[in-house]
Order: sequence, then structure tokens, then C-alpha cells
Amino acid sequence: MSKPVKQIHLAAHFPGVNNTTVWSDPRAGSHIEFSSFAHFARTAERAKFDFLFLAEGLRLREQGGKIYDLDVVGRPDTFTVLAALAAVTDRLGLTGTINSTFNEPYEVARQFASLDHLSDGRAAWNVVTSWDAFTGENFRRGGFLPREERYSRAKEFLTTAHELFDSWQGDEIVADRETGVFLRDAKAGAFVHEGHHFDIHGRFNVPRSPQGRPVVFQAGDSDEGREFAASSADAIFSRYAALDTGRAFYTDVKSRLARYGRRPDQLLILPAATFVLGDTDAEAEEIAREVRRQQVSGATALRQLEWVWNRDLSGYDPDGPLPEVDPLPGEHTVARGRAQVRMYRDPLATAREWRELAAANGWSIRDLVIHTGNRQNFVGSPDTVARTIDAYVQADAADGFILVPHLTPGGLDEFADRVVPLLQERGVFRADYEGSTLRDHLGLDHPDGARGKRAAS
Repeated sequence: MSKPVKQIHLAAHFPGVNNTTVWSDPRAGSHIEFSSFAHFARTAERAKFDFLFLAEGLRLREQGGKIYDLDVVGRPDTFTVLAALAAVTDRLGLTGTINSTFNEPYEVARQFASLDHLSDGRAAWNVVTSWDAFTGENFRRGGFLPREERYSRAKEFLTTAHELFDSWQGDEIVADRETGVFLRDAKAGAFVHEGHHFDIHGRFNVPRSPQGRPVVFQAGDSDEGREFAASSADAIFSRYAALDTGRAFYTDVKSRLARYGRRPDQLLILPAATFVLGDTDAEAEEIAREVRRQQVSGATALRQLEWVWNRDLSGYDPDGPLPEVDPLPGEHTVARGRAQVRMYRDPLATAREWRELAAANGWSIRDLVIHTGNRQNFVGSPDTVARTIDAYVQADAADGFILVPHLTPGGLDEFADRVVPLLQERGVFRADYEGSTLRDHLGLDHPDGARGKRAAS
């Protein structure tokens, strides 16, 4: 029996803290004005995407007391933006990244339940953790959780939030004939949670929302993160968008589901992916090379080299050769708290490899960072990109992709106009929404007591 054709899931990622946006392009717009968010969301909905994904950074990225030169230096509150977008969209899912380390279950559950009501069932929560003191300095605890405790807190945080969401399950509305006031059963919303991280009790004051619970995303790549996703998430936000690494990640995470009594289709694998389009493959490649150069300034190149060298390299010429000195061993003191530092587990070996690459190719520091950094995942004509995305999904490298354009807010427009119709012609992407909730779009079950709406728009 032949394998059934998979339907592709597509989402749009509005960049948060990043080195993706090409600010030098005259079409680059604001990352804080609501018109940018609205344009981006409406384009995604016009293309029938599953959802918009809103990243968040809890502290501006900096090294040596200087903010990264090509970074976004402002981001409005996630819930405020998503609530506003709920008013200018009808079907598009609304996903927000909210940290479980520096928040509390009651307030986050209340905010997501409210968003699910406001959007009529389109809310999703990307659960992330933070282990570094650099971010923690912004919060009253003035510190951070030890690395081994961050997933313990996240698991209990999510469990507690689910208890709050479910505290209204099955309750009926009754009307007082004399006063006309609507009442609920006296037990509605009552909760008690006693655990290692949270000891709370009371009454949850937001009734059962359309989805029952928001769709839950998880973005960790460690073994603990993969296990957390397999046990508790509806989708995992992955960085493995290439075919080989994507298939390995897909197989690993899906294989973990059975131990939690879950089916493979109950967890979607959705990598972040960048793209560049051209009228021909050759033109797209040329555009992609220029985009990469614009994403890495001289200052950015030095900052990223410091992630490996653990030294202040501000005195080096980014258009000159790599440092002759070796990386400093031990605790990272230059780019403290940056997640990217953990990618280089053996800095001395990385430095040796990079020096060999630079010598063989005649690369400067900036050239090296451009060539060893993230490359666009999908580059080519609209037909090439459509065929490649479809091939990756059918090969189980992903269930779909969360697209990150290099221009905001109009960077998604060309994909919507030129690639989506080709995927629709191939019969692997919807021509219209078949339901109204995000769980409908993603093919996920609705929790008991929630109401899924399956009327086409």
C-alpha cells in the first residue's frame, strides 16, 4: 500500500530578537508599529496559513555593554499584540512565546484563556525556558534557575496551567429567573495545586474557552526538551529544516510519543525556515548571497566570533584575518547567557576548523561568519521552492514549516502569491480553511468540553 500524501502545515514567524532582517533594504519596515504586525498577519491569513508565530526576547541582546547592531531593539508585549491581531483576522492562529521561568501559571493561563475567547479559538502558547542570569537580572528574583531545574519548572508550570484551563470542564450555565443573572455550578473554576514549584489554590475566573486549552508548542532541542515535547506539546518548533537532519530529528521525537500513550499525529514537527525567491534558481542564489552579506555587518561578525573565542575582539578588523590567539577556556564571560554559545562545545576545535577554512578560501572574519552561519533553507524559483518543501514533508523531515522572511512586514507577500498556489495545485496545501479554530487547522483533537468549529469560512 502506498503511503498517503501528507498535507503541509505553513506558518509565518514575525522576527523578535534576530539577525535575520535586512535593515538596509528600503522595503524594511517597523518591528513595533501595529501596521507591520497587521500587514504580516493579513498576508498569512490570505495565504491560508495555519498560524502566525510571535517570538519574544525578555532582554535586549548585548555584548560588552553594546546592543547588537543589527538586532531588533524593541518588542511590544506579546499578549497585547496578539489580542490586537485577533481583531483584524478571522481564521489565522495566534501563537505567542511566553517564558515559564519568569512568569506564574495563574496569570499566563488567564491571559491565554482570554486570548482564546477573544480570537474564538485561535490561541497557541510556545512554552520556553530560560536558565541564564543575564535575562534573570530583569526580574525581581534577580537570578535564574539552575539548568537542571528549568524543565522541571516548565513541566509543572504547564501541568498547573492545564489544571486551571480544565477547572471549568463540563459545567453548565443556569439562569436565575428572578435576577436574570447567569450562574455556574459552585465548583466551576475551583483548583488546588500542591507541587515542588507551585502551591496555589483558588478559583480560575475565565470560563472554558473555545479550544479548551491553547495549542502548546515547545522549542527546546536538548534531550530534556524533546522529552518535554513528546509528553506535553502539540507541536515542536525545530531548527532542523534540512532534509537529513530534519528526518533524524523527526524520527527521534516521534519515536518518544508511544511511551506517553500518544499517536504520531498528536505532535507536529514544524522547523523554522528561511527562503529566497527569484524568477530562476540562479537569480535566487544571487539574491541569497547578497541577503547573507546584509545580515552580517562587520560588528555582527566580531560579536559572533566572540561566541567561540570568549574574548573581546572589538580591536580586530572584521575584513582582516582570524585572531592568532586561541579561545579562552572556562566559563563564558563575553557573551554571557547567549544560547548560541552552547552550540560550540569545543571552542579550540572550532577555532582550528575555522582557521583551516579561512586559509583555504582566503576568507576574512566577516567572510567566515557569513559562510559558516545560517544559510537560507529554501532558495530558488517558486516552482523549485514548492517542490522542495513538498519533498521534505513527504519524506518525513517535517510536518510543515514556520517561515521566517528577511523583510518585515512585506517579506511574506511573494511567497503567498507565487509559492502557495503551486502547493495548492499539487494538492498538498489547503485552498481554504475548513474550520475556525487553530486545532482544526492543525488536525489536533479538542480537549473534552471544548467546542471545535468546522464550518468553512
